[in-house]
Amino acid sequence: AVLESAVRRVIEHAELQRQNREYREHLEKLNRELTQTLKQLQEDEEAGRSIQFQLLPEDNSSFGSFTFRRRLYPSMYLSGDFVDYFPIDDQHVGFYMADVSGHGAASAFVTVMLNTLVIQYRDSLWQSGDDTILHPQRTLQRLNRDFCRQNLGKHLTLFYGIIDLKQNTMHYSNAGQFPYPLQYDGRQVSTLECRGRPLGLFDDAEFSVWQCQLPQEYVLVLVSDGILDLMSEAAMLQRYSALLPDMTVADLDLDEITAGLDVLADQHLPDDIAFLVISRSPHHG
Repeated sequence: AVLESAVRRVIEHAELQRQNREYREHLEKLNRELTQTLKQLQEDEEAGRSIQFQLLPEDNSSFGSFTFRRRLYPSMYLSGDFVDYFPIDDQHVGFYMADVSGHGAASAFVTVMLNTLVIQYRDSLWQSGDDTILHPQRTLQRLNRDFCRQNLGKHLTLFYGIIDLKQNTMHYSNAGQFPYPLQYDGRQVSTLECRGRPLGLFDDAEFSVWQCQLPQEYVLVLVSDGILDLMSEAAMLQRYSALLPDMTVADLDLDEITAGLDVLADQHLPDDIAFLVISRSPHHG
């Protein structure tokens, strides 16, 4: 009986060791598979990030006497914020800032759709004479219809403006973008208030258009609402009012502006933040 008990314990111990070995091998296999999956996801995210940043316009681009600068700070690998600016013809330059609800891959995908749609509208001007892209309110109405048809479960805010390089005027419409843009005319910083509904929520949404004359010295600053997670709108206006008058318009340093708003490239952010700064200097050229 004693021998049988000892043999049974040896057998049970051997079986336990076998089970432990199989369990360990199974965990090691799962760990390898998980590591490979995470690596693939990271590679996909990096590829998506690279594509998204390639779609951004060239930083520090000039059109006539106006200079366009931009920054994009994703809270994750991919951003739901996007900015763009582009010549439409010899007289007009278009620009927009967009903020898709949420962030990450799904929101970034919507920014790619937006970029594609705007390119189609631009091409339509040359291909068929459709001048929608020259009219901010009509552009927002068409974008709204196109996004509502897709039923993506996403909506976005967007500010779209047109600068007339010959008349030195700006026409603009807003689809829920907030905070409102800030402008500096060489003397003071003020808010460019313009209300509007987001895109992709209401089929029958209508949009207004505003116009303003642009002075010889001028700065327009757009920043997405991720900045409001770092400071209030009033605090942002106060900081801009202190930052912009101390800078020469011709030599605006966007990195200095973002740092002055506590937005740094290596900082973890609770939400995506995008900046678009348009400046006009009387000494340009």
